[in-house]
Amino acid sequence: MDSIFVTGATGYLGGYTCARLLELERDRPLRLLVRCDSREQAVRKLWKSWQLHMDLPTFSQAMRRVRIVPGDLHAPGLGLPEPTRAELVGATESILHIAASLNRKSEHACLNTNLRGTLSVLTLAREIHEARGLRRFSFVSTVAVAGQREREIVPEDQSIQWDRRQYDPYARTKAFSELMVEELLPDVPITLFRPSTVLGDSRHPRTTQWDMVRAFVFFADLPALPWGPSIRQDIVNADYVGDAIATIHLKDRPQFTRYHLSAGTQSATTQQILRAMVEHTGQRGPRFASRLQTPFDQTLRALDASLPKGAPQRIAGMLKVFLPYVTNDTVFDNGRVISELGRAPVPFTTYCADLYRYAKAQDFRFPYQDLPEGAVAEILRETP
Repeated sequence: MDSIFVTGATGYLGGYTCARLLELERDRPLRLLVRCDSREQAVRKLWKSWQLHMDLPTFSQAMRRVRIVPGDLHAPGLGLPEPTRAELVGATESILHIAASLNRKSEHACLNTNLRGTLSVLTLAREIHEARGLRRFSFVSTVAVAGQREREIVPEDQSIQWDRRQYDPYARTKAFSELMVEELLPDVPITLFRPSTVLGDSRHPRTTQWDMVRAFVFFADLPALPWGPSIRQDIVNADYVGDAIATIHLKDRPQFTRYHLSAGTQSATTQQILRAMVEHTGQRGPRFASRLQTPFDQTLRALDASLPKGAPQRIAGMLKVFLPYVTNDTVFDNGRVISELGRAPVPFTTYCADLYRYAKAQDFRFPYQDLPEGAVAEILRETP
């Protein structure tokens, strides 16, 4: 049976998307590009990502519908031997490209993964389409392609404006990747997904993605913050994003090409979020003092430059990168995805307190479970 070729399946959003694809599409196999030295290593990497979504028996069952494609996004031709590539061309009905470098500081990492890697995937897509036709090419981008904004509501078709400055290499390379998708696949149905800040799961407090969780817990515990209380934070739950990507990718005729996977105009303010986070503790959250912005920025720069790199320095470096996004009071219209799914994302304020408690109880670590040796052997026997 024709399969869906997926990159980034071992990542955070990739795990959510693949778990939902396996629920929605009961028969169609997934061919997953995994950087690995062996099929056993690939199985272990998938289990590490997917155990957030399923128990071991469910994972073992799911792997019967998985075809592992050992390869490398950074290698020429994705590192695929000719027989493997020929098999892919003959068996792939659609492509879902999720893999990306999220390193907002490294121009090299973003160029290498987000541009060169995407070009390799597009070359494969072109080959498949010319050989047999490609039903759909879906690309997971980011709302950050909208560039530097201030107090705006951004519609999907007005996100990329090439004369507008970008915040970082991640946003720049994602914008150019979108351009490549549209230019190189003009005759292929394409879908561009742009998640906003993806933070937590509305169904449970568990997470494996800690950077922004750590930032908001840090903000909630401060006595004061150096910006206004009414700045909106466009935060969307990961389970909604995974469902949106999987559901729309599987549709024969989605309504639109570009989708903001975001909270949109229903985004809560910083004050509403931080108060909801700590309400159970009896606290009211931090006060807001815009006059502290300059000394706060100076402190971040000083901590980020200092050595050794302890926890305060890591937090400072992270905040230095994300602060422009946290303080720009810009949200991204999500009417299209609501129309497509028939429902809106869950407000972050309804589940952020559980996420706060879980993060502190776990010390910002997920309790990963190793895959038993016997399970590995059994899965390898069952996985084609």
